[in-house]
Amino acid sequence: MTRCAVLGTGSWGTAFALVLADAGSEVTMWGRRAELTEQITTEHRNGDYLPDVLLPESIWATTDAAEAMRDADVVVLALPSQTIREHLQRWADLIPAQAAVVSLMKGVELGTTRRMSEVIAEAGGVEPRRVVVVSGPNLAPEIAQRQPAASVVACTDHDVADLVAHACATPAFRPYTATDVVGTELGGAVKNVIGLAVGMAEGMGLGDNTKATIVTRGLAETARLGEALGADPATFAGLAGVGDLIATCMSPLSRNRTFGVQLGQGRSVQEVIAATRQTAEGVKSCQSILDLARANDVDMPITEGVVAVVHHGLAPDEMGRRLLSRARKAEAD
Repeated sequence: MTRCAVLGTGSWGTAFALVLADAGSEVTMWGRRAELTEQITTEHRNGDYLPDVLLPESIWATTDAAEAMRDADVVVLALPSQTIREHLQRWADLIPAQAAVVSLMKGVELGTTRRMSEVIAEAGGVEPRRVVVVSGPNLAPEIAQRQPAASVVACTDHDVADLVAHACATPAFRPYTATDVVGTELGGAVKNVIGLAVGMAEGMGLGDNTKATIVTRGLAETARLGEALGADPATFAGLAGVGDLIATCMSPLSRNRTFGVQLGQGRSVQEVIAATRQTAEGVKSCQSILDLARANDVDMPITEGVVAVVHHGLAPDEMGRRLLSRARKAEAD
């Protein structure tokens, strides 16, 4: 039996813990708040994030990270991307030496423009061949309801990817292995930014032509960044690329799309955060993604527009006008 530690008790971490347990893995979760870890262990539910989901009884939780990771074959990181370095600097000595370390995070670190796998290797002292990225169209509430879904399990070491894929394969969750860590991560990070843009269009009352245009051109700029960083172009046509992008841009369950809708309706970033009591990942990562693109001389106009709205107060309708007034060019350029 594979022993798994899931660090983080948010919606996606909890849903993935359920998948691991359904696959027959032994699962321990770590969380900061004792009342929530106690609820997961004794009541088999997470009332804060997935209140209507009954968790497998085999899952238990603790506030002790050392206890959660003891003898783990797989360590899953399901924490906010901008806090992971701080956590790993405390936990580096606790991660078992041979464990696969899985990132469920979809962001780029502010200040360093590091992808999450790079942060894990640096701050956690984890060999890159042991770092695994799981990404795809994985809206947590649907996964927790055991609706059919698939995902990519990417690692430069195919044997390590196979280990993690085996640990999370269930009748409802189908993992596909890959070795393109760069492309898998970029697809997951940039789609949050494009989801914000699609949400803005929705909030302004614009139709499917507009939203399809944003999705398609958003995928194009994601692929351009991927090419500059050495990703496999085929990744962006798969689950971690267009698959995740569709789910994020089209589903009302998507926090990024929902956040963007409210921006499109005229609310400020601060007003949306106050109303929802959370910040969508794309709001946090859009600037670091744009910084990464500029450092590699990659044109990402939608991402640039989202940054202008989120960080500089540009009106969403003005963002649209700027995008449409750009110089014409061949689509493939």
